[in-house]
Amino acid sequence: MAFLRYVRPVGLSIVATSFLLLTASPVRAELLSDYGAGPTSAKLAVPASKHWVWINDLVFAHMADGAAHLVDGDSGRYLGTLSTGFGFTRIVLARDGKVIYSPETYFSRGTRGTRTDVVSIYDAATLGAIGEIPIPPKRASNFPAMADVVMTDDDRFLLIFNFTPSSSVTVVDTNTRKFIGEIETPGCALIYPTGPRSFFTLCGDGSAQLVTLNDKGTVARQYRTVRLFDVDHDPVTEKPVRVGSTWYFVSFDGRIYPISSTKEGLTVGTQWWLSSEAERKLGWRPGGLQQLAAHAGQNRLYAIMHQGNRDTHKDPGKVIWVFDLTTRARVLEIPTRNLTGSIQISTDNKPLLYGAFADSSILDIYDATTGKPLRAVKEVGATPTLLVVP
Repeated sequence: MAFLRYVRPVGLSIVATSFLLLTASPVRAELLSDYGAGPTSAKLAVPASKHWVWINDLVFAHMADGAAHLVDGDSGRYLGTLSTGFGFTRIVLARDGKVIYSPETYFSRGTRGTRTDVVSIYDAATLGAIGEIPIPPKRASNFPAMADVVMTDDDRFLLIFNFTPSSSVTVVDTNTRKFIGEIETPGCALIYPTGPRSFFTLCGDGSAQLVTLNDKGTVARQYRTVRLFDVDHDPVTEKPVRVGSTWYFVSFDGRIYPISSTKEGLTVGTQWWLSSEAERKLGWRPGGLQQLAAHAGQNRLYAIMHQGNRDTHKDPGKVIWVFDLTTRARVLEIPTRNLTGSIQISTDNKPLLYGAFADSSILDIYDATTGKPLRAVKEVGATPTLLVVP
């Protein structure tokens, strides 16, 4: 019988599966055969299955060894790993499914020495490193957020949040695979795409800074909006989800703020609550690292909920509330098998719901439509943070 072993190829990628038959795993790896067959390799499907999920791993106990793990949601099988360096945030998947981008940081002495920042580019079929783009050593080393690194809607520019502690955005051209430049965003943080060439950042006073790029990736227009949020009385988290042209932000207390991108700029839609007044008096509120998820096709919003005071807005929960975005009515409650701090949903018409928690190593998988638990995958990474789907 032939088994796969861990292989550490030259470069930044580790392609690994443990004790899986080659015929059961599409990951590129060296084949050890009892019958003397030579090395063979296999490839992942491109584009990826809609039911695959990447579990990004900060590896908090030894942060120089960040990783991203790929799991098949339909079978629960572990498919592969990328080694992603110090203070890792998350990978970004190209929409054509051919490559994976990963902003990474390395030090010449492992945990000290000269710092080097790059955007590593991986082949989505083999998970092998196929290139890297040097970028300024300014990438933010915060606890991971989806808005730390994003792609413009046309996949042309990769945008990376910097914090040194001055804030800015690094722009990388994915066509030429070169660093374009840096956009200063004083007092504003993180990145939320709004179109093929535009994005906004959140500012400390509750306003936003809207930026439009030209075809060269430099600023065509940049301006500050009016205040969108009351940060003193109802502060919002930096963890929204997007459906179409609307970003759904949620406050610490559970109020939804729809922020839509229009030709006139950003507009705030009708606000609504996740919980009833009676539930709020009992302390029900959203929480977690990746506390919201949305499915555009079913027009549903998912929120991790728990009971606690306002300071518990980062706490995980044991239930997920599901809402119809048109009626704003709660249509489903999903009890989770384990404490859950991050959720994500596949984008197909038979979606899976994924749940994880940074203090655990279990990936829970549910039917997103009914909430039925399907399977649990154990020992997925050390500190699972952000979940990313094709």
